[in-house]
Amino acid sequence: MTETANVLNGVDRDALNATLDAVRGRPELAQVTFTLGTNWGGGCRQTATTGEVRQAGNRVEERTARYTLESDEPAALLGTDTAASPGEYVLQALAGCYAVTYAANAAVRGIELSSLRLDMEVDFDLQGFLGLDESVRPGAQEIRVTVHAESPNTSREGLQELTDAVQRRSPIRDTLANAVRVSTVLA
Repeated sequence: MTETANVLNGVDRDALNATLDAVRGRPELAQVTFTLGTNWGGGCRQTATTGEVRQAGNRVEERTARYTLESDEPAALLGTDTAASPGEYVLQALAGCYAVTYAANAAVRGIELSSLRLDMEVDFDLQGFLGLDESVRPGAQEIRVTVHAESPNTSREGLQELTDAVQRRSPIRDTLANAVRVSTVLA
């Protein structure tokens, strides 16, 4: 990957520093809300469309793109296997957040990443979902991530320190690893 002095790991370090300075000066800019609307397609199928993004309570006008996400379950889990499963989306959300967190934190530290690959697994015990054993929670039992990172200018110890920082700073990892209030209301 050919990069300029101000771009490292695909991250514009000047823009990153400007963002850091802006949030230091106006902490309310750190408050970001993502939105998503969904429609059930019958059975295990669902289609979602991304909505607006808000920062400091205001709509981000530059974000006009909308993306469609579809989900289903494998046939063995009562689906038609026409799209990724919600469990796979959980892994994708974590992988996407890890990629951003690795790239940005590496750029701040001057670490050049020549490659980054994540092997991910999530385990569920369907007894909780199916109501067969009330002692089993319906959520994930464990998520495992194996990181394959290489850098031409950083030691294995430096990559381990970066990995430790990513675990501390990844918003999606934090969301998955800690209790989050989820409010569900019938309209």
